[in-house]
Amino acid sequence: MVIHEKDIWDLLETVPDPEVPVLSVVDLGVVRAVSVGASSPLGLTDEEQTITITITPTYSGCPAMDMISMGIRMALLEAGCKKVDIQQQLSPAWTTDWMSDAGKRKLKEYGIAPPLSNKIVDELFGEDHKIQCPQCDSMNTELVSQFGSTSCKALYRCLDCKEPFDYFKCHR
Repeated sequence: MVIHEKDIWDLLETVPDPEVPVLSVVDLGVVRAVSVGASSPLGLTDEEQTITITITPTYSGCPAMDMISMGIRMALLEAGCKKVDIQQQLSPAWTTDWMSDAGKRKLKEYGIAPPLSNKIVDELFGEDHKIQCPQCDSMNTELVSQFGSTSCKALYRCLDCKEPFDYFKCHR
């Protein structure tokens, strides 16, 4: 069985982020490249087909990267890929702008406020900006803590529905 790049991307859509399982690693934007090649110049056989996945951590030292790599490797092995090479690329640094629109929608449906775009953050830099509540859509919210359930999230509270919620922080 020879596997194609599109098949790999489709498979990666099923690999969940271990910290926010409603997102796939593709939704999260950590998968930077997929290549399908042969380790032999003579041709492509099942045993020689090498799948290389390049991933970028959401931030340096992200503890979820080992789990993400393992999830990718397991999904590919289960699909019959025998040679899997997962490489980490640190530059350019991951940004929340790499998240898919579907991923941002899934975050909101899951109860986590999706990140604002970096363009909006640049325009608001230095100002106290409001984050929309993912429960009731109110903009009447306040920052409770710069760190939420994970270091890539901040904790907010809605002053209308009184519910606390995580905000997936923007990263450049």
